[in-house]
Amino acid sequence: MASYPFLELTFFQALQDCGAASPQTGWSPCHVAQEHGWLPLYARSHSQGEYVFDFNWAEAYQRHGLAYYPKLVTSVPFTPVVGPRWRGQWTAETLWQTVSEKMEEQQASGWHLLFADQASREALEGLPLVSRQACHFRWFNGGYADFDDFLARFQSRKRKNVRKERRQITEQGIHIERRRGAQIQADDWAFFYRCYASTYLKRGQMPYLNEDFFLAIAQQQGEQLMLVLAWDGNTRAPIAAALYFFDDTQLYGRYWGCLQERDCLHFELCYYQGIEFAIEQQLQEFDPGVQGEHKILRGFEPVITWSLHHLREPAFQQAIADFCQEEARHVHGYQQEARSLLPFRRED
Repeated sequence: MASYPFLELTFFQALQDCGAASPQTGWSPCHVAQEHGWLPLYARSHSQGEYVFDFNWAEAYQRHGLAYYPKLVTSVPFTPVVGPRWRGQWTAETLWQTVSEKMEEQQASGWHLLFADQASREALEGLPLVSRQACHFRWFNGGYADFDDFLARFQSRKRKNVRKERRQITEQGIHIERRRGAQIQADDWAFFYRCYASTYLKRGQMPYLNEDFFLAIAQQQGEQLMLVLAWDGNTRAPIAAALYFFDDTQLYGRYWGCLQERDCLHFELCYYQGIEFAIEQQLQEFDPGVQGEHKILRGFEPVITWSLHHLREPAFQQAIADFCQEEARHVHGYQQEARSLLPFRRED
């Protein structure tokens, strides 16, 4: 059984050992390990790498002469993926007491639990937490036999557009291969990291994760990894790569990059190859990462994601509750608009 990969202790240990989640990068681990369970917890000195944007909240604190940082965060660093947020059997009361003690110990402004799944949210009902919603995109497996079976749901014109995009890969002479686990060699990892880092360097940023992290994950969780590689068919030069995690039910597309820009290459490596893999493995869902309205026309449906927040300053707690309530109305309006753009035939 392959469990949810982003709550494995090896994943968090790799983040810490490689220096990605450390006090130097603004992620000071203060995880809670007790007999009945484990809760990931970080004292944050900024909000980068969370993908739940609270910069305006920090600015409001500063304008009122209050310190927003440190704050406590329960999340998977640099990985905005929905899922369980602790291991073991916590009661809501025990968890809240533990977090409250940590907030006092760290002199934190509050606690933020990011991208919680439904079970986590339900377990914490009744606690003084504000729910914040966002809209992301997911692919759902309708029991498809293959990619063409999936495309059969599309309106004719939009189905032709997807086929045209995939045909462009072949016409450009691009060769694509998927590799899993032990099939991924050391040279593959070195090339993948060049691609991954390039996506950040092109924007003048340093990548959040270093090569040591991916090598550690490959050693510890390699059987839950799938790497897509693309080559120029004429020169055999590698040009792009995309890395996926998966478990028994879901596929997660997180990291990608290219050394040469080619038409439709991003769509092929990050979406269509993932959909094909999910169908082959009979996975129920595919989470391709945050943002990107271009996913809609390729069959990714808008879904609501949730985060939970508590600020120790009562006036600000009420202020963010009001803000999140108003924001949720806009999020749901956006979701409905996005639904209207899906490529599926109307009877679907």
